[in-house]
Amino acid sequence: MTNTHANAKTLTIVYDNLSRIAEFCEEDVVLHPAGRNAPGTPAQVVGKQAVHDWEVNLIELSGGTLKMDVQTISANDYFGAVLGLLRVRRGEDEICMPFCGLWRFRDGRIIEHWENAYDAAVLEQFLKTGEVEPENTWLCAR
Repeated sequence: MTNTHANAKTLTIVYDNLSRIAEFCEEDVVLHPAGRNAPGTPAQVVGKQAVHDWEVNLIELSGGTLKMDVQTISANDYFGAVLGLLRVRRGEDEICMPFCGLWRFRDGRIIEHWENAYDAAVLEQFLKTGEVEPENTWLCAR
């Protein structure tokens, strides 16, 4: 279910095409990556161009297969929350994992975003290597 607040409409556009995020961001936007606690992953990505590049790189790491199946968007003048299921395919394997994107707005512009994948470590490993344990519960049925 999606509400019709202008910020909810913005989030709908962003989740339909992550490469459009910069169109809706302030210059000093801050993104907190899902894997922010993992070695080699920054705790923050700062600036509109850097955030855009982060999202484009995420799409490229997935080989263009990243899909965000949005289930719920809720937003007001200050915050937004998006719940859904992310999907990434690598070869014959596909991960299906719940996500929650949290957003902060000022005057209709994105100023902060927290990426949250249910199991960020598994997602990051899958994106970087294409490998995941066969018994992993995030593997989708083939």
